[in-house]
Amino acid sequence: MRVLITGATGLIGKAIVKLCHKQSIQVHYLTTSKSKISKDAHYQGFYWNPKTSEIDSRCFNDVDAIIHLAGATVSKRWTASYKKEIMSSRLQTTKLLFDTLKTHPNKVKHIISASAIGIYPDSLSNYYEEENAVGDDTFLSQVVKQWEAAVDAFSDLNINVSKIRIGLVLSSKGGALPELIKPIKLGLGAAFGSGNAWQSWIHNKDLSRLFMYVLTHQLYGVYNAVAPNPVSNLELTKLSAKVLSKPLFLPNIPKFFMKLVLGDMHTLLFLSQRVSSKKIEDTGFEFKYHHLEPALVDLLK
Repeated sequence: MRVLITGATGLIGKAIVKLCHKQSIQVHYLTTSKSKISKDAHYQGFYWNPKTSEIDSRCFNDVDAIIHLAGATVSKRWTASYKKEIMSSRLQTTKLLFDTLKTHPNKVKHIISASAIGIYPDSLSNYYEEENAVGDDTFLSQVVKQWEAAVDAFSDLNINVSKIRIGLVLSSKGGALPELIKPIKLGLGAAFGSGNAWQSWIHNKDLSRLFMYVLTHQLYGVYNAVAPNPVSNLELTKLSAKVLSKPLFLPNIPKFFMKLVLGDMHTLLFLSQRVSSKKIEDTGFEFKYHHLEPALVDLLK
């Protein structure tokens, strides 16, 4: 099998590439940096520039499936221009893949695209399954809805579509966790707002395994990529402090203060989304990290 990966040099992409090679799956990847192009037989790079609709169509040669991870991080201050970047980085890359496949002969049968649980409305009481994706008017929800609609278009090319709605990814090498534990390490840890907001999280090792599982088992449709046991923001903060052997003295951080510090991006810290992992588990996928504390021990110790 040969797969084409976008976002292969990112946190999750690198882990998926390693798993592909362990299973003797050859990897093509797209990069916007010509200096990052490798010509290894098992790991071949190809140049693309989604902003100018430029792509080396040889990237699709003998490719059976696409794992589409490309998209600008949301963990950065949301200026008006950066909001456009968050949206366009997802839509432009997806459209460029679609348009190129439409006009070039290929044997691609499956696309597995990253998505996000941001499509689910903020709620302290709801427990969201995949069919609950009504969305709302928030920025993140609109991004995910348009992103998923762009991915759905691949079915018009007789390509099977899978969408992986990713929760809070926990990794020691990047993403949210290093930022969340910075104040805790300094003895300044505190929960956000009431502390009751639900955090649906996943260990980065389980996330990369889940993508591979969907690929190798040819699972189509939408799947939530979250561990089976979501926690409150307060519990996340307390367990992080416990694992790091740090005290928690401070009162909870009010929303207005974080809005002053982070602008619109502060909503990321206060959204409450309790999301179900039942659908992927029912297919036979087993999480190595079901509960938060062992996940944090693995990442922080």
